[in-house]
Amino acid sequence: MADIARITEIVEPEVKALGFELVRIKIMGAEAGEGENALQIMAERPETGQLLIEDCAELSRRVSDRIDELEEAGETLIEEAYRLEVSSPGIDRPLTRLKDFEAWTGHEAKIALIEPVDGNRKSLHGDLTGVNGADIAIEDRKSGPLTIAFANIHSARLVLTDRLIAATRPLDTTGAEDILEEQED
Repeated sequence: MADIARITEIVEPEVKALGFELVRIKIMGAEAGEGENALQIMAERPETGQLLIEDCAELSRRVSDRIDELEEAGETLIEEAYRLEVSSPGIDRPLTRLKDFEAWTGHEAKIALIEPVDGNRKSLHGDLTGVNGADIAIEDRKSGPLTIAFANIHSARLVLTDRLIAATRPLDTTGAEDILEEQED
């Protein structure tokens, strides 16, 4: 299995060099011999929370070149064959940092826990109500108000709702006015 911490040490400086913030690094895919592995890198521009296609391509080239350098020097980061995927987190983004929970307080989220809370529950679904230090507050649909330690979160993501769509910054439309439409004769 690949060492995510080591991959992060390699990738994060490349992300920062372009002025982006790292959201998540994840290995996905062929655990049980099913298809191809993927090294997924999610990043965003801090001012917009998104990456343009050109940003993804530039980051992909930088990361690929850096991994190639390390492999030529004898270090193998991922044993199996894989493809590199670079993307923006999207509207129903994963919540991977405390600041993500702060930024999206008031929005609906699904959270999977490492250790159960409120009896035997490892899955929560409800509105994020705040962050206090390293604790996340949620108004869970089944249990009501709960506070959970950030360290107890296995994964979390926003749920696509009308409220989230309305609150999401519009996509960057730079260059859209330069698009020419062909007219039929």
